[in-house]
Amino acid sequence: MKTQKSFFELNGGTYTQVGNVFLPDLIIGTAYRKPLGKYGRMRKRYLKEQHPLLYSELLLTGKLYPHLLEIDEACEGRLELLVLQMAKSEGVTEALKASDQMAWVAHMNSIQNRAEEIVLQELVYC
Repeated sequence: MKTQKSFFELNGGTYTQVGNVFLPDLIIGTAYRKPLGKYGRMRKRYLKEQHPLLYSELLLTGKLYPHLLEIDEACEGRLELLVLQMAKSEGVTEALKASDQMAWVAHMNSIQNRAEEIVLQELVYC
């Protein structure tokens, strides 16, 4: 009698029998030492809640952490670039900071919030 292999077995996974139940041999890699940042954790929660099949596939194939790390780094870089570009285009300069600190802080907070919304929509929640 032929048994059909599972997706897990087709990708090199193995099982261990415990009583009458076969449990997958899952090994958490220790090669990744860098903790995930804010955007990587947000992406993980989004995938887990909104796209559970993709999340499971990435987890079982060992591609989840590299994906989350890539998203986190891309978000950080994109956010930094957007903040610089928006500040330049809106005339938020060091001169404004020196002359009116509260106005500078208000403008920079607004820019930071708008840039973060863009990054979240482009990279995390897509």
